[in-house]
Amino acid sequence: MLGNFQRSQIRIEIPATEIQLYDSLTKPELMEQWLWPQRLSAGLPERLYPGLTFTTALGPIAVEHQVEQVASHGLQLILRRGIDGVHEWYWGEGWVQSSLEGISLLPLDLGQSLTLLRLREFIRRYC
Repeated sequence: MLGNFQRSQIRIEIPATEIQLYDSLTKPELMEQWLWPQRLSAGLPERLYPGLTFTTALGPIAVEHQVEQVASHGLQLILRRGIDGVHEWYWGEGWVQSSLEGISLLPLDLGQSLTLLRLREFIRRYC
């Protein structure tokens, strides 16, 4: 993989319960709403589970995600293609944290910041 090794960790406050965050981060139907304009691969199950592989795409850039762990307070994904690395999510009452590290030509910290802001806005509006 071409690119630079990057590491970013961001934690923000979100006015949400643990259940709202768990659902927003593990149900593809909800993920599609706050990840927009990224697209998720078709035919995903109701909830993410370990071993599941899916793709997100933003224009011509695609990232394959393999679900390693899903728990009531965390999610771990192995990333391939547009980013080769690991994305971990942790959450609790009123907060969410995203830890991302990998090799990519993309500016990972910028994308991660925008993703977290979209999640916070989605929860404020719809949950």
